[in-house]
Amino acid sequence: MFIQVCGAARTVTGSCYLVEVGDTRFLVDCGMHQGGDREEALNYERFAFDPDELDFVVLTHAHIDHSGRLPRLVKQGFSGPIYATPATCDLVEIMLLDSAYIQEMEAEWQTRKARRAGRKSVDPLYTQDDARKTIPLLEPIDYHVSLKSAPEVTMRFYDAGHILGSAFLELELEERDERVRVLFSGDIGQPDRPIIRDPEILEQADYLIMESTYGNRLHHNGPDPGEQLAVILEEAGRTGGNVIIPAFAVGRTQEIIYFLRRISEERGIDMPIYVDSPLASRATEIYRRHRDVFDDEAWSLVGEPGGIFDYRQLHYTAGADESRALNEKEGIVIVSASGMADAGRIRHHLKHNLWRPESHVVIVGFQAQGTLGRRLLDGVDTVRIFGEEIAVKARIHDITGLSAHADQEQLLTWASHFKTPRLVILTHGEPEAAMTLRGLLEERLQFEVAVANMNEVFDLARTPRRRGTEGG
Repeated sequence: MFIQVCGAARTVTGSCYLVEVGDTRFLVDCGMHQGGDREEALNYERFAFDPDELDFVVLTHAHIDHSGRLPRLVKQGFSGPIYATPATCDLVEIMLLDSAYIQEMEAEWQTRKARRAGRKSVDPLYTQDDARKTIPLLEPIDYHVSLKSAPEVTMRFYDAGHILGSAFLELELEERDERVRVLFSGDIGQPDRPIIRDPEILEQADYLIMESTYGNRLHHNGPDPGEQLAVILEEAGRTGGNVIIPAFAVGRTQEIIYFLRRISEERGIDMPIYVDSPLASRATEIYRRHRDVFDDEAWSLVGEPGGIFDYRQLHYTAGADESRALNEKEGIVIVSASGMADAGRIRHHLKHNLWRPESHVVIVGFQAQGTLGRRLLDGVDTVRIFGEEIAVKARIHDITGLSAHADQEQLLTWASHFKTPRLVILTHGEPEAAMTLRGLLEERLQFEVAVANMNEVFDLARTPRRRGTEGG
């Protein structure tokens, strides 16, 4: 029995794990690498396995850094089932089609540049046709349902409280006289977040593969995030500036809609709010359909006029013309994708607003190294958008309390319920975050902890053994 870490090793994107037990080989997640050119190039590298030899794939949730290379997997020969929760299946469908469209447009743009320079054309990572071939492979499995997906494998999903449909994945693996319980955390949500339920508490795992995104950071070491956002809106209202919020289309946008609704009602702030992301609009419709996984607070709002996702100040743009028209307006809030500001319509809005001192850019989620969002947080004076140098004069705000990821203390609290796993394997975190969390898990909980390297293989024996490169 082996687990190979094929992505998200000492970085925060590209989640992908190969599991081998008996005659069965399968993946947990198949996500896209995101960030700078170096990270993006990893998406084009050969998989560390043969896609046509995989029996199935299991998804922890729909975010592109966990699901975004599935069409490439299918393009290279995979044809088995892809198991996920019902909400994840619905979200993955729209996200993969959107991702494929972006891949085609980016390849077309790169090809035009290449031809002008006398170079070869650029192929997309995958096409919309590849995405369409992937969607029929999705098979929904409800939370807490045991599925024997292979003779040696039994799997169950538990609510991870990260985004709609997100899950912890529990695997029971059997080989000869060995039986091992493995728990993949996927992304662990913050407790007490709006709309969705809190992460479930689990206690049993021989091996825990755990994310470490905020392993060295705390969210709540400052003002309440809702109060921070309200103060920003009030300041923008006084000066006539715009508020630009890069937000992931799935999860973060819906939470921002919720917070802005509350601020508008409680503080009497009457700024027009525009959700400018076709993907976010479609994802919001899926949220409406899956109210069964809402928390009690969200249920209390369902029956109100307009519900959670419609109120007087809120508008959803219908097309590119409406999107462009927003850049002629003042005193508005624009919520647009992508969450790390590296693709999509948000780049247009940043181009039109970053140079304005009266404007505000609000960062509400983790920003990977190399992304435009990360550079803005790091305080750069200028950025290049669509080939044009743009001065950064707008005020840049970092509201980490709105993150859908658990912070350091919340990660430790969640892990503390496990009864001494044989080994904790940390992934999905930059090196400093992962190493910091490792030290705390070892010191406070006396766990044995490894920080995984790319393509490292772990042997799931009764005594922890590691095959291949050692993780420091």
